[in-house]
Amino acid sequence: MASHIVGYPRMGPKRELKFALESFWDKKSSAEDLQKVAADLRSSIWQQMAAAGIKYIPSNTFSYYDQVLDATSMLGAVPSRYGWDGGEIGFDTYFSMARGNASVPAMEMTKWFDTNYHFIVPELGPDVNFSYASHKAVDEYKEAKALGVDTIPVLIGPVSYLLLSKPAKGVEKTFSLLSLLPKILPIYKEVIAELKAAGALWIQFDEPTLVLDLDSHQLQAFTAAYAELETTLSGLNVLIETYFADLTAEAYKTLTELKGVTAYGLDLVRGTQTIELIKSNFPKGKYLFAGVVDGRNIWANDLASSLGTLQALEAVVGKDKLVVSTSCSLLHTAVDLVNETKLDDEIKSWLAFAAQKVVEVNALAKALAGQKDEAFFTANASAQASRKSSPRVTNEAVQKAAAALKGSDHRRATNVTARLDAQQKKLNLPVLPTTTIGSFPQTLELRRVRREFKANKISEDDYVKAIKEEIKKVVDLQEELDIDVLVHGEPERNDMVEYFGEQLSGFAFTVNGWVQSYGSRCVKPPIIYGDVSRPKPMTVFWSSTAQSMTKRPMKGMLTGPVTILNWSFVRNDQPRFETCYQIALAIKDEVEDLEKAGINVIQIDEAALREGLPLRKSEHAFYQKWAVHSFRITNCGVQDTTQIHTHMCYSNFNDIIHSIIDMDADVITIENSRSDEKLLSVFREGVKYGAGIGPGVYDIHSPRIPSTEEIADRINKMLAVLETNILWVNPDCGLKTRKYVEVKPALSNMVAAAKLLRTQLASAK
Repeated sequence: MASHIVGYPRMGPKRELKFALESFWDKKSSAEDLQKVAADLRSSIWQQMAAAGIKYIPSNTFSYYDQVLDATSMLGAVPSRYGWDGGEIGFDTYFSMARGNASVPAMEMTKWFDTNYHFIVPELGPDVNFSYASHKAVDEYKEAKALGVDTIPVLIGPVSYLLLSKPAKGVEKTFSLLSLLPKILPIYKEVIAELKAAGALWIQFDEPTLVLDLDSHQLQAFTAAYAELETTLSGLNVLIETYFADLTAEAYKTLTELKGVTAYGLDLVRGTQTIELIKSNFPKGKYLFAGVVDGRNIWANDLASSLGTLQALEAVVGKDKLVVSTSCSLLHTAVDLVNETKLDDEIKSWLAFAAQKVVEVNALAKALAGQKDEAFFTANASAQASRKSSPRVTNEAVQKAAAALKGSDHRRATNVTARLDAQQKKLNLPVLPTTTIGSFPQTLELRRVRREFKANKISEDDYVKAIKEEIKKVVDLQEELDIDVLVHGEPERNDMVEYFGEQLSGFAFTVNGWVQSYGSRCVKPPIIYGDVSRPKPMTVFWSSTAQSMTKRPMKGMLTGPVTILNWSFVRNDQPRFETCYQIALAIKDEVEDLEKAGINVIQIDEAALREGLPLRKSEHAFYQKWAVHSFRITNCGVQDTTQIHTHMCYSNFNDIIHSIIDMDADVITIENSRSDEKLLSVFREGVKYGAGIGPGVYDIHSPRIPSTEEIADRINKMLAVLETNILWVNPDCGLKTRKYVEVKPALSNMVAAAKLLRTQLASAK
């Protein structure tokens, strides 16, 4: 019985690629140095999977930034602003598209389906001259083969590539991206021909958009694309991989009727209903790559249950046609549990990271083939039973409090217009008030202080003193820049979710459980294993300290319940909404303590609210109801004069704008600049928004410093669709990943732009 892995984490077990990328970007190392680190990581991954007994090992899932950007490079679809003049795309062009450069902004970045991974959105139009401009897929296949590992090269499928793209600036929004299919398929044919010539026996096309709500025209594009590729694919085994949700009956029919396709990879963890489609009608003689090992969470697989599922499928598709696989790429999970030295043995026994999931896949394949490792299965069953019965998982008081939430919608008593009036009397802010999103640059010295405190190398007094000094520096800088509503800069926090999880019960933490978010940015999601509560205040001391340093309003900074949920590895033994309500009650306690401590502006970030939206429209309403309700629970008890902010970043917000309004926050700051003011189109189309709103005026994920004139132009575009009295001026997101040499001039220009517009507005009266 064969085994397969859809994809694997790229960063390395201790973020080796992250550090190599940042060293290269900072001009501290060469391209050759970066390539050497990357080659070593790829070699290690391939050989690890081969040693574990995996038959179908992927290649071309490694990326220096993003796999969709890799596809854009392969197709030569470089926007003209980057000055690329043909030939093989090098690092300069590649990273300029990803990160921008001194003269031009980066391409848009948005969430990969409903994950916390971000991809670079292709910008396409009728005039794009596609050409085969990156041979990465072929090069990596040859590289693995030279190491003695025969792999399945993986490509983003042509239809998904187009469906994930957007019309370039200046191209009509109604332009049919699928009309470009005849232009990109010749390049796919070139790649396929080269892979065949290099000796490839299989090829994997990732077509994850098949799990979305697609119309007949979009489904027909898959049929047309693979019919066109059929002759070129002749002689290859072709796997079409889907993931993240069930397939509709129509999409399943389209998939299983594609020309020239040998195998279908299906997510049977998040797509359990797809199993019924397989049982009712699976094409004879085709392979099923059954994704029964979860690629999106860190819980050990219930091997006995998965084996039962596989045995039922084996009876349908045939013993020699069933391949055990992961539900999706393991990119979305941590790398290796072996590196976790501080997790206690009980919790550790409940977990499986990417390296362990590879072993699980192979163990299931061997069991199906009659070579069951009884000791491995017995240990797994024991761990499953331990988790179900452990007293540390359940807190009856928390469950009772969460159950009592039913029956109320937890809205504030006064409408937002009246609240904003009361807040303005107290805060006395100017027109177009300026603020930032929360974090300030995390310097090497600051990281050293936190690291040494965690390692007990410095005393708590020394730590508190150092953090207070950093807060004072950030407060003084903001006052010098004349920002209106201040933040304390979050110097005590390495990660916004991890920081809160460390202070809440029901959470566990890793040392090296890093997961790529975008580019070199990695996050270390907490593990929610049990019921959640707040033993004591979490941020009150630092917020009160910061407020004592200034007469200007100081924001209390919290992470909202939906974001904590969506940016954690969440327990899978109860519905997600129940866990979210528990977190909401904990954050509610913190909000009310901040208010009692004299904090008049409290920001409750819900950066990941859109990210958790189910991929199926039929499931949207239920998710939005409990997610928005969770946010309202956190602040339903505050006074009218306490201003509640929230922040959202890098997602397509337009389809949840009514839920955003229903959150009933007083002010929302939201990503806008990198998506080319896409958000503003909602207001142009007549959506009325009465609360304060700060669409980001510049992109903080790029080192580029925008000019005062550029920011003023963005604000003017906002004023064309939003009322002057509700508009705020702020960056897109927190500033922790930037350097002070970038932050100071950018914020200075932002404040100057706001003042320029205030003057113009005053003179126009």
